Amino acid sequence: MKLTNNRITEDTPIDLVEISDHAQVVYTVRRLTAQMGFDETQQSLISTAASELSTNIIRYAGKGRITLRIVHEENREGVEIVAQDEGPGIKNIEEAMKEHFSKGNGLGLGLSSVRRIMDDFDIHSKPGHGTRIVARKWR
Repeated sequence: MKLTNNRITEDTPIDLVEISDHAQVVYTVRRLTAQMGFDETQQSLISTAASELSTNIIRYAGKGRITLRIVHEENREGVEIVAQDEGPGIKNIEEAMKEHFSKGNGLGLGLSSVRRIMDDFDIHSKPGHGTRIVARKWR
């Protein structure tokens, strides 16, 4: 993470190795979205989405990375969260996106809630080769 005048100014990768690493993801997302001018409710929601993604990486893949970045498109600015791992992948993405689907002991709200919170959501996964999710929220 590069700070310029106490602002995050470029891609911010956060390696995930243990469950406590998601706290760094939440803190950094909160800081980035505050600096971008998202209101407190949006900051909380976006942080929740990032927490779900990071927790899933640790829980199902064992390790991976969340990369945060500020993105621009036409006349708008947003935050992008890229979650990537080289874990077992998702065999059935459609099923995994359903409400209350869980392969573990969670509530099954992770991916479906991330899709609802964020404006853009794209997922690619191949069994045995990992998963990559890109989610954006526009301000």
